[in-house]
Amino acid sequence: MAARIDLTLDCADAALLGAFWRTALGYVDEPPPAPFTTREEWLAQFDLPEDDTEDDAVWLCDPEGVGPRLSILTVPEPKTAKNRLHIDIRVPGHGGPAERWARIRAEAERLVAAGGAVLTEVEEHHVVMADPEGNEFCVAAAAP
Repeated sequence: MAARIDLTLDCADAALLGAFWRTALGYVDEPPPAPFTTREEWLAQFDLPEDDTEDDAVWLCDPEGVGPRLSILTVPEPKTAKNRLHIDIRVPGHGGPAERWARIRAEAERLVAAGGAVLTEVEEHHVVMADPEGNEFCVAAAAP
């Protein structure tokens, strides 16, 4: 069995970042692990501080089961440096360079409307963006 990766993002506001990445990736809230019916039931089994709440984390998954799971966790410490890992959003479709660039730009505009920000456009190849907490990611065409 091949190993799979999950991604975990530490942040200041899990609800805000969860809403952005849910929209950006088309992900859905991941159900709690069996046999639990709610995240609250699942969290109750851990010895968490009383001020930890269900709002301190968001768990997302690809509804088709293809992409990695995404855990978004509120942490007390602020971000202090540039991320060494970033997410690439690959826009599907075919066509020549002009068509690919139009799809990339349209996706970047959609993500700006969801709360992201364009940082730079790179030679009609990809767009470097930031999520609502300033984490960088790229939007590029999917490999042919």
